[in-house]
Amino acid sequence: MKKFSLQLRLIIFFILISGTVFLTAGIMSWYEGREKLDEFFDTYQILMARKLSSLDWQHINAESQSKIDKLIKDLDDDGEEEDDALGFAVFTHEGKMIFHDGNEGKDFHFNHNASGFENQKIGKDKEPWRIFWIESIDKQYIIAIGQEIDFREDAAFDLVEDTLLPWAAGLTILLIAAVYMVSREFRPVKKIAYELRHRDSNDLSAIDNDNMPTEIKPMVWALNNLFIKIAETLKRERSFISDSAHELRSPLTALKVQLEVAELAGDDIKTRNEALQKLCLGIERASRLVEQLLELSRLEAYEKDTSNFKDLNWEEIIQEAITTQQNAASNQNINIKYISKEKFCIKKGSPLLWSLLLRNLLDNAIRYSPYGAEIKVTMDKTSLSVYNSGVTIAEEIIPRLKERFFRPPGQSRNGSGLGLSIVERIARLHNCNVELKNENNGFLVTIHSI
Repeated sequence: MKKFSLQLRLIIFFILISGTVFLTAGIMSWYEGREKLDEFFDTYQILMARKLSSLDWQHINAESQSKIDKLIKDLDDDGEEEDDALGFAVFTHEGKMIFHDGNEGKDFHFNHNASGFENQKIGKDKEPWRIFWIESIDKQYIIAIGQEIDFREDAAFDLVEDTLLPWAAGLTILLIAAVYMVSREFRPVKKIAYELRHRDSNDLSAIDNDNMPTEIKPMVWALNNLFIKIAETLKRERSFISDSAHELRSPLTALKVQLEVAELAGDDIKTRNEALQKLCLGIERASRLVEQLLELSRLEAYEKDTSNFKDLNWEEIIQEAITTQQNAASNQNINIKYISKEKFCIKKGSPLLWSLLLRNLLDNAIRYSPYGAEIKVTMDKTSLSVYNSGVTIAEEIIPRLKERFFRPPGQSRNGSGLGLSIVERIARLHNCNVELKNENNGFLVTIHSI
């Protein structure tokens, strides 16, 4: 089932509420008006009955009929009532009708037990009437004054109609104005929707928020912030793809060259073996580069959502990272020493990312340290550091080591130039910074909590 728009739902809701209120007011006015009119007409009947009860009904003649006609005319409320809306009759105590008004009064039914008001159905059509019974002053006659109930209902309806018609006209104007105002106030939303629908997919410029209603501004601000985040993400992705393509081009080209050399070597076993050896080294470098690029890609997902951080077991993370790199260290006769002074103050994070950070630091330390060097992994409350002896780096180069794909000039070791860049991003994700420096004829990398 198709859902109506918010604008249409508001208009329908307003119309239904207004109609319900108006209908409720009309029904209440009807019952209140009817009750007041019943009180008025009952009083009117009682007044007329009292006047008729004071007349002398023993000598009915033409002169008496004339007086009664005049009395009825005086009580006729300026003659505005219908002729058949009011009637009266005079009975003896035995139930004999001795006089009536000449219209509906002749159809009244005498009731020996009647006193005060009662309802009767009279005439051929059995129309309901309200009749008031009273005894004459001389106690000789019973007088009945009746009024048609339908007349009362019509009078109540006319009263309610006259009262509600101006309000109905006003409500109609109000509804038209409300529909117009709702439509007008929703124009900014429609404008935003139209602009977004017809915007080019590469257009991430901010939406103009100057003339927007206060209620819509938070949504526009959120959209503009989203555009900024998307633009930054696309920029990072484009940079990543560009850098990756550039860095992969060199090792792949080298692989192709070494493969061609091996093919052209023919019977020259030495040349072919050298080419194959270089080919293996090139494949190793390309594999490591691809691995680092995948790690960098996975890191993007963690930067967007840190809700899956867990409690960190530092001893387990560090021991696992050392164990993973132990074989490569043994091949270089490098000793990895672990010194734990106190647990690092970072309590929550991603164990996977911290393991990746330590593996990168240990891999760099092993890869670029001389044969027989020593590596120290030290942990205290405020920092986590990796020190490798026997190697120093030019001071002017150190600030650039954390750049993507940067490798110091003249470097003979295989590498991708992404290791410290990944370390930097993981540390920043956990509110830490990375400090690089030469120390005691060695190189020290320290992760400090901020």
